[in-house]
Amino acid sequence: MQLCIFNPEHDLCLAKGRAHYVPPRSAVEFARRDAGIMSVLYPEAECCSVYELSGGQALQATEVVAWGWDAVVRYELQKRGVDVALLPTDEAIVTIRELQHRSTVLPLQPDCHEVHSVAEMEALLCEREHWVMKAPWSGAGRGLRWVHGSLTAIDRDWLLKTVAAQRCVIAEPRRDVVADVALEYMSGNFMGYSYFKTGSGVYKENVMWTDARIVEAFQETSLRQTTAHIEEWLAANVWPRYRGPLGVDLMVCADGSVHVAEMNFRHTMGMVAHAKINGL
Repeated sequence: MQLCIFNPEHDLCLAKGRAHYVPPRSAVEFARRDAGIMSVLYPEAECCSVYELSGGQALQATEVVAWGWDAVVRYELQKRGVDVALLPTDEAIVTIRELQHRSTVLPLQPDCHEVHSVAEMEALLCEREHWVMKAPWSGAGRGLRWVHGSLTAIDRDWLLKTVAAQRCVIAEPRRDVVADVALEYMSGNFMGYSYFKTGSGVYKENVMWTDARIVEAFQETSLRQTTAHIEEWLAANVWPRYRGPLGVDLMVCADGSVHVAEMNFRHTMGMVAHAKINGL
């Protein structure tokens, strides 16, 4: 039996980096309520949250898939009786967490910077007025601070605490973003594009467009060239170390340029939307 675990608390668990972390109640309730999301991607599988997993399901599992792999979901599955041989090793979990650190994709973000101090961030503000500071382990719009002209006392405190906990902060220039597109992959294979909406960096919803419509809509941008560059980089730096779902979020700007926003080493809502479109 293929067992699929929906754990939308994954990004929070990665940020904490330990197995004995208790996610907030809202995340747990989301996992329980919407575990059926996984059935869109794996229609023949048994889908549930880790908190609803029964002993019978654990013992019958011959394959386990998670929305995203982290130390928490691995520990919870093992505790509930899932054969450890079906789970990623501790070393694999560490690799996934390191890859998810935002510094991983800096080679694809030439105008972004790894910041370690208030002084470094203030120096960047002398060069450009508007920046977004991003916590290295965060996702779906969390862990972002928008900086305009200078750092407030709250900005400084957030920066120092984030650096202490996550090694650095990533500074990204504010852009004139007109659309958000993602590239969806599974173990090195390109699954397709997804088009989604955000607000202040926070994911809102996917737009149900086919790949052909997305390509047509953005044919006047650098989408194709950016995709080719990303895939060359992935082949050399990611796929030798990681096999599994990967989403690459891109920002399409008013001038036609396309920039890498982040990578998610897990399943994504874009993959779910893509599967729904193909199933129509």
